[in-house]
Amino acid sequence: MSLTGFGQTIIKYHIVKKIHLPGDNFWDYLTIDSHGNLFVSHGDKVQVVNTKSGKLIATMGGLDGVHGIALAPNLNKGFITSGQDSVVAVFNLKTLKITKKVKSTGAKPDCIVYDPYSNKVFAFNGHSSSATVIDANTDKIVATIELPGKPEFAVTNDKGKIYFNIEDKSMIGCIDTKDLKLINSWSIAPGEEPSGLAADFSDNKLFSVCSNKMMVVFDIKKEKVVATLPTGGHTDGAGYDPVLKRAYSSNGSGTLTVVQEKGEHFKVLAQVPTKTGARTNYVDPKTHHIYLPTAQFYPLQKGEHWPKMKPGTFVVLDVAP
Repeated sequence: MSLTGFGQTIIKYHIVKKIHLPGDNFWDYLTIDSHGNLFVSHGDKVQVVNTKSGKLIATMGGLDGVHGIALAPNLNKGFITSGQDSVVAVFNLKTLKITKKVKSTGAKPDCIVYDPYSNKVFAFNGHSSSATVIDANTDKIVATIELPGKPEFAVTNDKGKIYFNIEDKSMIGCIDTKDLKLINSWSIAPGEEPSGLAADFSDNKLFSVCSNKMMVVFDIKKEKVVATLPTGGHTDGAGYDPVLKRAYSSNGSGTLTVVQEKGEHFKVLAQVPTKTGARTNYVDPKTHHIYLPTAQFYPLQKGEHWPKMKPGTFVVLDVAP
């Protein structure tokens, strides 16, 4: 697809690779390390894929409802939320093996963030409206922070602040990672039920994707919404490329919304076709590739909240500009 930005540059986004992985469970977030290894949540396990070769190099299993993966490379550790059994699993970044499981102080930990400023891990409990705080050195729980609603995705500015979406209140909240307390929250109306969150901290902007087919741009310094942009439907993930200055919304309806940031102005460059179900994403800031997991599905039956996956169809799409 050809895209025209604010100038005359023509850009094309396309699927350059499909990484097929075994397993028929649902998925959520994913992340990447400095070596180009992609960590993919996949139901009862995390699968680690080398993005260059497309090969599966490790599987960390024995989990139940994986949601988020956070990496602490300075400690040679990673952390995984296992939502159904309310556990945070700790793993070794070199061996890619789970070394410990920490019981969360809240139900269904979902998003997880490692904050290098405080050297702590924050697991956001979707069914308890709280965040469990773990000392990343000792793997010990040091606090539980009560939140004003159901938390979804979160981002750290690496300077003592974590911002997170509050899905059921249509708000963004902020945690002080030194004092371990909620310090503020703001409405992001007209956005509704925000899920994915991405940030451009160099320009003090947050990009929150919402269930009403909208990306909300929130200015941290002004403490207000400064722009709204249309996205596709069934959105669950947001990403940001700091080099290209672009924000992305992955839409389960089968598109990837590309938003160009230029100063205080924002423009939708395109709705790039992906695949139905590709609702979460991770943007590699080094290669500018966007990774989106999905699968093929049977038609939704009466009474079903989610359609059933077709066996053997789980795949990670590699999209590049």
